[in-house]
Amino acid sequence: MSLKACVIGAGPNGLAAAIVLAQAGVRVDVLEAEPEPGGAVRTLELTLPGFRHDFGAAVYPLGAGSPFFSSLPLANHGLAWIHSPAPLAHPLDDGTAVVLERDLGEAGDSLGEDGLAWVKLMRPFVERWTEFAPEILRPVSLIPRHPWLMARFGVVALQSAKAVAGRFRNPRTRALFAGLAAHSFLSMDEPLGGAFGMLMAVPAHAVGWPIPRGGAQSLTKALCGILSAFGSKVSTSSPVQSLAALENYDLLLCDLTPRKLAKIGGQRLSESYKRRLERFRYGAGAFKVDYALSAAIPWKAAECLRAATVHLGGSFEEIAASERAVRMGEPAERPFVLLAQPSLFDSSRAPAGKHTAWAYCHVPNGSKENMLERLENQIERFAPGFRECVLARRVFSPESLEGMDANLVGGDIGGGTLDMRQFLFRPTWRQYGTSAPDIYICSASTPPGGGVHGMCGYHAAKKALSRYGRGPNAGTARKRPPGTVPLED
Repeated sequence: MSLKACVIGAGPNGLAAAIVLAQAGVRVDVLEAEPEPGGAVRTLELTLPGFRHDFGAAVYPLGAGSPFFSSLPLANHGLAWIHSPAPLAHPLDDGTAVVLERDLGEAGDSLGEDGLAWVKLMRPFVERWTEFAPEILRPVSLIPRHPWLMARFGVVALQSAKAVAGRFRNPRTRALFAGLAAHSFLSMDEPLGGAFGMLMAVPAHAVGWPIPRGGAQSLTKALCGILSAFGSKVSTSSPVQSLAALENYDLLLCDLTPRKLAKIGGQRLSESYKRRLERFRYGAGAFKVDYALSAAIPWKAAECLRAATVHLGGSFEEIAASERAVRMGEPAERPFVLLAQPSLFDSSRAPAGKHTAWAYCHVPNGSKENMLERLENQIERFAPGFRECVLARRVFSPESLEGMDANLVGGDIGGGTLDMRQFLFRPTWRQYGTSAPDIYICSASTPPGGGVHGMCGYHAAKKALSRYGRGPNAGTARKRPPGTVPLED
């Protein structure tokens, strides 16, 4: 192909799209607004010298399980996954913790009376992960490649987290599932909540919840290394203010939020399509704190030291109340907190004997509420003396998260709210396509949505290539006459 493409945004989806295009022989330039590539997948000294913190995602179940990432020689470019002994711990007020073991059989044993129900629910998808992952990490299809497997998943997918948790007798198991489902930002009684709980639990058993050695930036560096092998370059500190400035490219793929694309689209996009983008609804935000610590977190439940990820929220009912409040537009008094402690398993993250951690809770989109005390109260509840270990902290409100990465609109780390409508039609009925045949969107606001897996970029690039490959002039530049206004939707 003698095509030239530009990818706007060097997050994992933008880099994935660029690699797919480069693999097809397309000449690709990548433009990134920030001083370093990665979007939310960056590692920075946010507190003190020598303490390296992941700005966004820190633990990567879908990164390790991504069909596209798994096809790439990432290890040849420095990426090494580290698995903590257990993927997840969920402490409770009695001083113990429910631990999600990586091995499905061991998980069943550890969950006691609910072990059989847990294994029965997870096993079909764990054992067939290589078939299941490509199905769930793509747009919803009326004719899936594995219809019986997906029909079985569909029975659970439309249920609420509350309904799925009702399969378990023990409150400890229900609390564990509530924490998994809460990653969706949905209330426990909303449809699809059960599906997202499953989509966190299944990869824990199938591929684990690993962390990248050296931090999130290691994944970004590996992706950039693969891209550079094709002769493509990522230009940082290169914000795009208007698509009109990029008319010399045959293809544009935009790892951008819908409203940002509408803003810079100008006459390259139709007015009706831009209006649809502007109506896109963003989800709840995150209030995040990065910590430099003098010692490991002093958990009451020693089992928490086995896991890189810890969920802090107590019972199912308490987590449900927290998430319901956020969905109603109110900050929770006792927020559900997600905490990562990577330095327990990767000594490169902090000076010798010291540690890093980050924690965040859900808040209404764009909330200005200072959640620091409430967040730390939840940590102290399960780890008395935590505050005494804090050497320094860096607080990120939803506004400051967006300031570090423009795609995190109002602190939304999921690329848009995930109710039924936006699950099926994301960001519009066109999905990756736009009103212009040479412009595509490939951010987390397209299927399959949030998470570090690169599949939004992969599918967008494949769609762009298929359109060019079908035409009689495939392989030739298709430039729109200057001043042409695209047709209305």
